[in-house]
Amino acid sequence: MRTVANDPVDAVLAAGLKDLWYPICPSGFVAERPVSLRRLGRKFVLWREASGKLHALEDHCPHRGAPLSKGIVLGDRIACGYHGVQVRFDGVVTSVPGSPGCKLEGAKATRSFHVQEAAGAIFLYNASKDVDQPPPLELPPELTAPEYSNFLCYAEWNGDYRYVLDNVLDPMHGTFLHKQSHSMAEGESTAAFRVRDTDTGFVFEKEGQRGVNFDWTEYAETGIQWMRLEIPYPKTGGPGGNFIIIGGYAPMEEGATAVFFWRVRKVEGWQRDTWRFLYKNRLEARHWHVLEQDREILEAMEPDANQREMLYQHDMGIVRLRRHLRGLAKAQIAAAEEKTA
Repeated sequence: MRTVANDPVDAVLAAGLKDLWYPICPSGFVAERPVSLRRLGRKFVLWREASGKLHALEDHCPHRGAPLSKGIVLGDRIACGYHGVQVRFDGVVTSVPGSPGCKLEGAKATRSFHVQEAAGAIFLYNASKDVDQPPPLELPPELTAPEYSNFLCYAEWNGDYRYVLDNVLDPMHGTFLHKQSHSMAEGESTAAFRVRDTDTGFVFEKEGQRGVNFDWTEYAETGIQWMRLEIPYPKTGGPGGNFIIIGGYAPMEEGATAVFFWRVRKVEGWQRDTWRFLYKNRLEARHWHVLEQDREILEAMEPDANQREMLYQHDMGIVRLRRHLRGLAKAQIAAAEEKTA
């Protein structure tokens, strides 16, 4: 998706809305060494203390701008690899070995960010300004409640993350793009759709068809933007009822998206063990095949494809979401202008 020139709203959306939680990488990406990640229009450095506690700063040393990710972890601090300047997890410079006592020491000179781990992923609060305490990370119950079991599928796709949002909010594509899938061969190839509001967002669903194919998608905001859908499963797919997918997405840099799909079923006890065994040994490869179909079609779309569309009734959900996101971006721009006025 090509950012529209001179459109401040589009520029905000391209980098990612502020003051929201975003998944930025699987937990396993950050081990004993600092890691640099480009996400949400910035470059971050993430590291762990020996206890496993996670921290995140902008990957920029306030002295000369060298990447802190090339430095050395010292517990809750990083020592820049260029001149040894030590920056604490809250962005405060605690030591300047080359010039002790200089004005840089004690200054909060680097942006710090709150991070939290859940459901096998690292989430970052994309604050518009430094905050002492972010709002709580509220994920859907499928990722937090004990009666659910999930696996995280993570990928990095070429293209704007908004095309990924459009794709997930398009149940009709399952009937065509994924028609050879073991779980998406059923149902009508024509359908009428409706939008149904919820307390946290809306559901875009087929009228008169439920539990047959990819029949609906829910978009929700709970301090984090996430999407939910269900795919009916044949009995050969094991226990747990419908197969649930929770989606989260983060812009990396222009033309790249971090994609998170949690594959979930509602299972406990021996059924939980059976489902997890079936997933790893039989179902996971099929699911990656379906994701590859999505990736290939989205990466093949031209960056300006959304500027040359002829939408119809099946696209009501996409239109609703695009308008909503633009409204949020406009509100953020207005709030920023009011503060600087």
